[in-house]
Amino acid sequence: MPNEENTEITRSSISNATSYEEIGEFWDEHDTADYWDQTYPVEFTINLGPKSKVTYYGIDKSLSEKIRAVAESRGMSAENLLNLWVQEKLQEEMV
Repeated sequence: MPNEENTEITRSSISNATSYEEIGEFWDEHDTADYWDQTYPVEFTINLGPKSKVTYYGIDKSLSEKIRAVAESRGMSAENLLNLWVQEKLQEEMV
């Protein structure tokens, strides 16, 4: 299992595993409480990637239910139906 310092295969300190799959298998069969004295705090950053390009707008619940029903009858998601309708309406307004 590569770490940040080098790309050589190293073993996990508790499970002695050399792959993420082996680590998963180990923890599926063992309890963290049995190894608590071998753990230590760590800090890490989670990169969520690029920000979403979706904007959300509030819609009345009763209107939302109608939109879902129409979308379902057309075999599409409510999100796709709304995007299609808004796009069509905007094209009408721009003419």
